[in-house]
Amino acid sequence: MNHLKELFDLSGKVAIVTGGLGMLGSEYTQTLVRAGAKVAIFDKQQMVSGHALSSLIESGAVLNIKVDITKRKEVESALASVIDTFGLPQILINNAAIDFPPINGGGENFENYPIEKWNDTLAVNLTGMFICCQVVGAKMAENNDGSIINISSIYGLLSPDQRIYKDFVKPAAYSVTKSGVLNLTRYLATYWASKNVRVNTLTLGGVGSGQDQEFINKYSDKTPLGRMAKKDDYNGAILFLSSNASSYMTGSNLVIDGGWSAW
Repeated sequence: MNHLKELFDLSGKVAIVTGGLGMLGSEYTQTLVRAGAKVAIFDKQQMVSGHALSSLIESGAVLNIKVDITKRKEVESALASVIDTFGLPQILINNAAIDFPPINGGGENFENYPIEKWNDTLAVNLTGMFICCQVVGAKMAENNDGSIINISSIYGLLSPDQRIYKDFVKPAAYSVTKSGVLNLTRYLATYWASKNVRVNTLTLGGVGSGQDQEFINKYSDKTPLGRMAKKDDYNGAILFLSSNASSYMTGSNLVIDGGWSAW
């Protein structure tokens, strides 16, 4: 194996991907498997027939565990299953998040945004990530080996441009939680540095996933590269942050947004 391949090789590694059944989580999972890792998915949803990961799960390369990451006991139980099946994890990708879609006709601006949705968003996007870091990260620290990748969004860096949304106000809850991810990363990066556990943020731009053409055009006009992300545009960054290629990187925020935040 040449040096370049060794840099990105994940053979013998065990990874956990939260929200692994989703569009991006599935991409990350497949990328890690191709690089040689065994991957456990933590997801609250049931896998549907014909899912992109079905064959990998059937082959034993991927372990699918139904778990609510907002409940510590479920995360602890899921981690025990991972260790029993694959061994100790060295990679954690905190990908799970919720972002409530617009309701028909809009009607939910900041002044009347339901507190229930605010609480649910914080519970998954921040508290769930916190719990996974506590439970899985602590085990990594005990073993002096780990890379944690916390997924954020351009809306954790910048306020949403409400002008690109039609009859809909992008909620504050999503932005607040994704901003919180940045400092959770910094905190843990310094806290676990002596334990050889690296913690970084990957900040994503918007991904094309069936939005109406008017929105796609408005979003693309605000992006220097002139388009929304494709679902596989982040796979290289995931591999980089998971592997020895990023061995001297911790506490950082890798922004991949097509240039959105450059303007």
